[in-house]
Formats: sequence, structure tokens, C-alpha cells
Amino acid sequence: MTGTDTEVGKTVATCQLLRAFTAGGLSSVGMKPVASGCELIVGPHDEPYMWNADVAGHASASSVKADPQLVNPYRFMPPVAPHLAAREAGIEISLTHIEDCCRQLQQQANVVLVEGAGGWLAPLDDHAFMADLAIALGFPVILVVGMRLGCINHALLTAQAIRASGLVLAGWVANRVDPQMARYEENLATLQNTLNAPLIGQIAHHPEAEKGSLPAEAVAFLV
Repeated sequence: MTGTDTEVGKTVATCQLLRAFTAGGLSSVGMKPVASGCELIVGPHDEPYMWNADVAGHASASSVKADPQLVNPYRFMPPVAPHLAAREAGIEISLTHIEDCCRQLQQQANVVLVEGAGGWLAPLDDHAFMADLAIALGFPVILVVGMRLGCINHALLTAQAIRASGLVLAGWVANRVDPQMARYEENLATLQNTLNAPLIGQIAHHPEAEKGSLPAEAVAFLV
């Protein structure tokens, strides 16, 4: 799961897809390899615990309750890009470790949805990007398009980069992050004609979106 930018609804789309797979009879689990912007809370045994809204949303939507260290190997407090957060924490993000965690999750669920941080080329360190993690995993990619002014350019560039990496763009989700977007239907039609990938579904703008749980009428998945 990647997006045209940060804050375009990757987590909302991931959670809704997890629920859709479960409703279709498949066990599912979400994975957020790297999460920044965590909050420090008290855990069930009075221990300090870094809580992240995206990871919590995945846990609520997943039918498989997996080890938190597998679904979210790296978490950081500052709400900044992963490479900066990791550098400040003195931690090196290992693609090999993330891949190992993902393979373990694959043994526990029929479907594993891996949500990236930021966009396709968000850096993980001075040399690796989210794209490199996707390449290491080798999974088909679902692109979440934040439907707002400029989304066509962002979507086409991201799709081009995905395909250039050798991965399959399995489909895309239109998430209406801007409820006042002019000519929404026309922009949607343009993307359908130019992305050369199936539109998996549309997500309407909704005040509960940040919680990762939307009423059925706000989500229209086509497959």
C-alpha cells in the first residue's frame, strides 16, 4: 500500500481493504513496517509503550492478531520522515529484518497488507527508500490517490515509478481527501483512462476517516 503523498488516506484504505478481505472469507493482517509520530502511553503491564494510530487502526481491522513486533518493527516518537526519526534515535532500519517479519506474518494470514510511510520515494535512510522495501518484498502494489488538485500528476508519476521498479501496479483507490475538490468525477475519469490499472474502489470524505473505520456507505469497493 503506497500513496501519492503523505496524508492521502493510506491507512483508511488499508483498514477498509483488510475488512473487505475478512468479509470475503480470508484471514488478514496489516503491517506498518515503520511508524513515526507515536505517542508514549502506559501499556497493560504499566510499562511505557509507543502507540501509533495507524498501527492501532490495522490491529482493529485485521482478523489475525499478530505480535506487535512483527506488524510494526520500527516505531518512533517524532512526526517526521522515517530516515530522520531513525537517525535521531540512533537506529538503523533494516530491510532484511522487515522482510523477515513480513514472511512470518504470511504464515499466519491469507492476506498481508503492508502500508508504507509517506510516498513511494520516502527515504528510510541515506540510501534506501520505501520503494526499495517494496522491491525487497516483491508484492503487487496498490496506490492510494488522494483526490485533490494536482492528484493526476502525482498519481501518474507514482505509477510510472512503481512500474519502473519492476513491480506490478495491482490497482488504485480514489480517496476523496478534499470534499470541495472541483470536477471530482472528471478527474476520476481521467485517472481511470491513464493509470492503466483497475480502480479498486472509492472512499468518500468522512469525519471519522482518521480513525480508520468508516460506515459502509462511505466506502465503495468494486472488487
